[in-house]
Amino acid sequence: MERFAGVLEEAAADGAGQQARHYQLLSALQSLVKELPSSFQQRLSYTTLSDLALALLDGTVFEIVQGLLEIQHLTEKSLYNQRLRLQNEHRVLRQALRQRHQDAQQACRPHNLPVLQAAQQRELESVEHRIREEQRAMDRKIVLELDRKVADQQSTLEKAGVAGFYVTTNPQELMLQMNLLELIQKLQQRSCQVGKAAL
Repeated sequence: MERFAGVLEEAAADGAGQQARHYQLLSALQSLVKELPSSFQQRLSYTTLSDLALALLDGTVFEIVQGLLEIQHLTEKSLYNQRLRLQNEHRVLRQALRQRHQDAQQACRPHNLPVLQAAQQRELESVEHRIREEQRAMDRKIVLELDRKVADQQSTLEKAGVAGFYVTTNPQELMLQMNLLELIQKLQQRSCQVGKAAL
């Protein structure tokens, strides 16, 4: 019986600690929200902030957000490098085409030069059109990949029980979610600074 009473006292102490931590997180969130534009402040109710504070209690959400951020940075870097490679390929293609055109013009007889230049101009326009289409296709691919990454992030945070997160493409909801992520990151930075100060 004594052992059971000890377990109950320990559970009550843990509960009180959790409640204090919840209020601490909620208070920090409320002060951080004041830094947001008023249009977003109005959309973040006490209930939403309280639910967010509850989700942040055990620290798992901080780890999830950090992991998602790292994945996003790696994805962005990879997409940026792919675009750079395509631009370099296009630069090399243009240089090779210019060189080939110069060589052909130097080897051409003067009376055939206008015909050759007209053909080269058509080839240049065709290559430039192809380059523009490849760049547009790459940009579309990048946008789709980033949109997919955002949806993955929203889904992950929704499954983790983070208030305000669900899969959406609504620009206002996306901005609200970005602000929520910013709040989470600021809280994480604060807790890291407090942890270092305690050491």
